[in-house]
Amino acid sequence: MTLKDAKVGQTVTVVRLCGEGPVRRRIMDMGITKGVEIQVRKVAPLGDPMELNLRGYELSVRKADAEMIEVQ
Repeated sequence: MTLKDAKVGQTVTVVRLCGEGPVRRRIMDMGITKGVEIQVRKVAPLGDPMELNLRGYELSVRKADAEMIEVQ
C-alpha cells in the first residue's frame, strides 16, 4: 500500500521510499523516512495535494510523490 491509498484520519507507518535520485532526496528532506508515523489530515477536493501530520508539523504532498512512499 502507498501513502496515496491512505484514507483521511488514518495513521500509517513508512516502510520504504521507492523514488530515485533527487525526488527521493526531496522526500527524505521533508522528514519522510523509514519508520515515521504519518497521519492523513485532509485531501483536497480534487484529490491533490494531501495534507499530512508527521514529526510534529504539517506537510502537503502531491499524489505523485505520495505514490512513491510505501506504508503499512
